[in-house]
Amino acid sequence: MHIHILGICGTFMGGIAVLAKQAGHRVTGCDAGVYPPMSTQLEAQGIELIEGFDPGQIKLEPDVYVIGNVVSRGNSLMEEILDRGLPYVSGPQWLAENILHPSPAYDPARASARSGSESFRACGGGAGGEGKWVLAVAGTHGKTTTSAMLAWILEDAGLNPGFLIGGVPQNFGVSARLTDSPFFVVEADEYDTAFFDKRSKFVHYHPRTAVLNNLEFDHADIFPDLAAIETQFHHLVRTVPGNGLVVANGREASLDRVLARGCWTPVERFGAQGWTMSAAGAVAFKEEYQGTLSWDLLGEHNRMNALAAIAAARHAGVPSDMGIAALSRFENVKRRMEVRGVANGVTVYDDFAHHPTAIATTVAGLRGKVGDARILAVLEPRSNTMKLGVMKDALPGSLQGADLVYCYGANLGWDAAAALAPLGGKAKTYDDLDLLVAAVVAAACPGDHVLAMSNGGFGGVHDKLLAALARVGEE
Repeated sequence: MHIHILGICGTFMGGIAVLAKQAGHRVTGCDAGVYPPMSTQLEAQGIELIEGFDPGQIKLEPDVYVIGNVVSRGNSLMEEILDRGLPYVSGPQWLAENILHPSPAYDPARASARSGSESFRACGGGAGGEGKWVLAVAGTHGKTTTSAMLAWILEDAGLNPGFLIGGVPQNFGVSARLTDSPFFVVEADEYDTAFFDKRSKFVHYHPRTAVLNNLEFDHADIFPDLAAIETQFHHLVRTVPGNGLVVANGREASLDRVLARGCWTPVERFGAQGWTMSAAGAVAFKEEYQGTLSWDLLGEHNRMNALAAIAAARHAGVPSDMGIAALSRFENVKRRMEVRGVANGVTVYDDFAHHPTAIATTVAGLRGKVGDARILAVLEPRSNTMKLGVMKDALPGSLQGADLVYCYGANLGWDAAAALAPLGGKAKTYDDLDLLVAAVVAAACPGDHVLAMSNGGFGGVHDKLLAALARVGEE
């Protein structure tokens, strides 16, 4: 089969392309401003990329067009596809129908996580074309990290999982892969599927193991309020079979409300009521000690992510002590508190945090690591929700733990300086990225930690900061 992907350079759609290629399909694709790193990764896979959405691409005559949610009505190629009545499908639906079809061979009595008696290698359904045991990780925060942890635990246990993750786990070096294992880990996004399918992406995946990591208001461009997102999460819960498992954050009232609407699947909670972890890393399930996690990751949020991954892997048959041991070898995901370099004694980090809750936990995690050393927070409010200003009043509180704050306020529909005014003189806003970099470098001293946070490329700010800091060190 030949598939042509519209919007191929997004992380999710690029992952679809990799999976389709590994499944033996011919894959081509297009995007506006075909850009690395996804463009170079796809070209390395032998996938032909086309710049733009010219209607002439129909001459490729693919069997089906796979449509990313970046594509909307009015897109010239999409309009040609519609006018000609050509076959098209969303990325999540293509993934579900061609990769994630459930395994008919699943026998819950064989799962060692349930019986405690059989080897974890005996768990699950068929391999290859016989279907997949889908482990889906949903939540406002931590989806990518938790998915990467879960995939690594399964890998470390010898289960060779396939996966599609919205980032690059450093243990694997790729964001997606297809294997002959029955197990497949997918990052389950609540964002809408496509312009013609406004359901959340995750309703397509039909997981046997579903992680509900947390749930807050986000994606203000498509959801009017938290209740609307809770409804979508309940749609996901409705798809999990009775012999599956829901792993839910036990500290979230929003998830309690979701499950109270109806749940037909066993539930294990983490953070409270079930799976817990002490600050020292001691893991317990229903107050029974399972082992102690020793690792370098920072913060309570990562301990919660770890509990979710350990619980989900246990359902797939990996004993909890093996899951804990595997996470001691976990190398995290790129752009999650990733050290980009040290120059003139100043450490520069890159983090994906873009929601006030994620910003607060990231700053707190770094504070726990560096103690009294100064943290210079550098923020780009880039997500659709942040650009709309929905979360602006929560920003000062989320950045309170930083010593200095620098905000890149270009292209916002609201006044970033006014929003950050409660932080007083420690917060500064710039519409020019070069001026922001100069201000950070002028303030930075050896021993400081510069934490850059954005869900985009941030104009290459990390390299600019490191280069400028290095020049200062040479003077």
